[in-house]
Amino acid sequence: MNSDRSAQLGRGSVPRLLLQFATPAIVGTMSQALYTIIDRIFVGRAIGEDGISGVTVSFPFVLVALAFSMLVGFGATTLISIRLGERKNSEAERILGHAAVLLVAASLLITVLGLLFLDSVLRFFGASEAVLPYARDYLRVLALGSIFQVVSFGLNAAVRGEGNPWIAMFSILISVVLNAVLAPIFIFGFSWGMEGAALATVAGQAVSTVWVVAHFFGRASVLKLRLRNFRLSADLCLAIFATGSPTFLMQLVASLLQSLLNHQLGVYGGDLAIATMGIIFPVIMFFAMPIFGLNQGAQPIIGYNYGAQRYDRVKKALEIAILVASGATALGFAVAMLFPLQVVRLFGQSDQDLIASGGHAIRIAMAMMPLVGFQIVSSSYFQAVGKPRQAALLMLSRQVLMLVPAVIVLPRMFGLDGVWASIPTADFASSALTGACLLFELRHLRDRHLAMEQAV
Repeated sequence: MNSDRSAQLGRGSVPRLLLQFATPAIVGTMSQALYTIIDRIFVGRAIGEDGISGVTVSFPFVLVALAFSMLVGFGATTLISIRLGERKNSEAERILGHAAVLLVAASLLITVLGLLFLDSVLRFFGASEAVLPYARDYLRVLALGSIFQVVSFGLNAAVRGEGNPWIAMFSILISVVLNAVLAPIFIFGFSWGMEGAALATVAGQAVSTVWVVAHFFGRASVLKLRLRNFRLSADLCLAIFATGSPTFLMQLVASLLQSLLNHQLGVYGGDLAIATMGIIFPVIMFFAMPIFGLNQGAQPIIGYNYGAQRYDRVKKALEIAILVASGATALGFAVAMLFPLQVVRLFGQSDQDLIASGGHAIRIAMAMMPLVGFQIVSSSYFQAVGKPRQAALLMLSRQVLMLVPAVIVLPRMFGLDGVWASIPTADFASSALTGACLLFELRHLRDRHLAMEQAV
């Protein structure tokens, strides 16, 4: 029965499979974005501008932890999907066992380094002396609980890769719901402030970790966690790292970029500008996260059919994913242009300076939002088919090749507005590069499909 579920990736209707796999992933990722917004709403209303700034300067550390989780989780998931498509289930289980060990090791490294260099890390990420105490209280708790973030997220990707997207969705929802319930209790009820906000997040992630690990010992899983697969092989570890490296680099660079943005915002706008970014970023992510969910749902479909040499199904899945993703980001653009002040007021109705700053900045930052869906889906396609070099180039183009020069140069010409304008500038340039690379790839895919048809 479990094998039949995986085989459906190569036989079922592509639109229906995308709906089946992507819907729970989209619900899960949107829920994650929503509770990030809710957290900052609670922190903003309980503590104010300095609290939002504290969360904002801590966020690069969260991205680093997420980067390691994606390095192992997404790398392993891609290989698992391809091995299942090749009907090599025992090899897929071996990959899963390696992933579990690597995720635990990565989380322990993150915790130790985070606690040892806590203040230095926060200053590097842009914390001022006024914001540092708030950020310290928040990040210390997150660092102690990073094992739950890394393991739950990484193994959850493998749950989707084996063909169980709904179980993966419930794993995320458990974390989100617990965080949403506990955050106001810890922040307002117990008056734990920043530590309460972080503790609510860690508690939700801990329960999610128990859920996802238990899944791989239960009947619903295609793959099992087996002790014999915990013995690491250098070749397989390197294969996981190589396949997951594009997403890892993207997230790692996102952390460094967030630090650069914080420093530029501090120079040209002070803590108010950093707090404004703390509002804009989760709003952008709320509309971008469905795309990551869509990618998570499309990855096993594309990977399985690519491994099975069903290139017509690969192309169809990609086209549908691009269309849906573009619709989601176009909606985000419309909200930012039509209701900027209303969005910012959600995070604090009394701070008029923050409202004015946010309403102005959000329109600039999200000016090219309709292109983001295409760029993310198209660059992730290359990772799904096991082409990490192309994926790395395109994923990093938006955050390194385009955004870093823009965020350094444009503020010198336009001040604080130049910082906000660097985001849509990078969105446009990276989308153009991605479009050119995808066009070449689709021509190559078409030629391979025609060659196979002629051979038959």
